Amino acid sequence: ELEKIRKERNYSWMDIIIICKDKLPNYEEKIKMFYKEHLHLDDEIRCILDASGYLDVRDKEDRWIRIFREKGDMTSLLAGIYHRFMLDEKNYLKAMRLFVGDPVWSAFNRLADHFEAPGQYLEFLSQTA
Repeated sequence: ELEKIRKERNYSWMDIIIICKDKLPNYEEKIKMFYKEHLHLDDEIRCILDASGYLDVRDKEDRWIRIFREKGDMTSLLAGIYHRFMLDEKNYLKAMRLFVGDPVWSAFNRLADHFEAPGQYLEFLSQTA
């Protein structure tokens, strides 16, 4: 199923990230960065391979929605959606990240509304509501 999605959406690049103190360089700094509200200018797909954590996203009224993600879950975030991520009490997560083309690691902290992506995302929400 994942291979089908990669082909259909042209996700040509992937990697595996392990988020834990012993495996992730600059762990404390990265954890703070993941939890700070931000957006990306590209779509983002994450597959949880091991353990669990929480993904928070904003709804169209700008309220937080918390999503518990665990092994086997796949999340696709459209470009421009504000979000943040945090580990649960295990302080460990292994995930696959998928990208179209070469990965762009740029995260833009709130408020990054001057980019087109947030407006495009809000337009998408208004059409699907």
